[in-house]
Amino acid sequence: MTGLLAVIDVQHVFADPGSPWGAPGFAAVHPAIRRLTAAFAGRVVHTRFVAPAEPTGAWVPYYEQFPFALQPPDAPLYALLDDPAGALVLDATTFGKWGPELAALAGEGPLLLAGVSTDCCVLSTALPAADAGVPVQVVTDACAGATDADHERALAAMALYAPLITLTTTDAVLATR
Repeated sequence: MTGLLAVIDVQHVFADPGSPWGAPGFAAVHPAIRRLTAAFAGRVVHTRFVAPAEPTGAWVPYYEQFPFALQPPDAPLYALLDDPAGALVLDATTFGKWGPELAALAGEGPLLLAGVSTDCCVLSTALPAADAGVPVQVVTDACAGATDADHERALAAMALYAPLITLTTTDAVLATR
């Protein structure tokens, strides 16, 4: 199997059940994320959501709602949960991680997505990548949403973009490796 695995925002702020941004299903999907990361060694990029130094535009009221998150990129809440083991780490102050850096790494794809949250950063990365013509595979059992219902709604929305975006599972991906 070819492709690039993008591990989206597997950070303490989303993994911690006590965090305002904690994804309740994270603990259940974390083992699948680790299995994929090991299988894709050398073809993995990790992303981190970080707060901007100074929010602008619509981000101003967003951070007024979530002031706890206005911390520097090196704050413990923004640390990756797992050691990236030499893999590239891309930081972004936006939900979507698709941009020139990820596009250059993904090439013609496929781009496999795992991480959190399905209904925010995964969705916001999948749609522009697909729009750019890169085949996207969302590994459903390696993603967690803000709630289980939000996870399912986001998957249903991304399924509408087939064949640009396909939904798959960890076992299906690993069976082709």
